[in-house]
Order: sequence, then C-alpha cells, then structure tokens
Amino acid sequence: MSVTVGFQPSPLGPFQFQAVLDGTIYNCVVTWALTGARWWLTINNQDNTPVVALPLTASPPNYSFSLSAGYFSTPLVFLEATQTFVIG
Repeated sequence: MSVTVGFQPSPLGPFQFQAVLDGTIYNCVVTWALTGARWWLTINNQDNTPVVALPLTASPPNYSFSLSAGYFSTPLVFLEATQTFVIG
C-alpha cells in the first residue's frame, strides 16, 4: 500500500512530511537552495539527525525512480506531473 503526499512549498519555511521507510518513521524536509537554484530533500531520523540529503529529482511521466534507492528498500518517488511524493 502506498501513501501519497502533495508537494506544497511555502515561502514561510521548508515543506515537511513524515514517511515510513523500512518500517521506521522518518521526517522528510524539502528546502530551496538559492546557491544551487533547486529543491533538496533531507531525510532525518526521529532525533532529527540527517540520514541522507539529496537533490529533489522528479520522475518523468511513465517512469518512476526511487529517491531512497541505495538507502532504503521502501521506494520514495517524486512525480513531476502531479507534484506528489509516493511512498511505498
């Protein structure tokens, strides 16, 4: 069963949501980096310690690749067409 989270960034602060990856709850934070002119996804553990930080790369239509590949077996995909995260 997958969970969908709509990406709704705000100028007031980073976009945040929780995701269950490999059976553990993680805090996901998406921030805008002015220097790189792109969105970054940081996955933090429950102690708010970063586990991984990576550029937010969207999957194109008809193809899904997991942002969490190599770190977690649970897929975490960002779909460009719908501006949504799909977890699981």
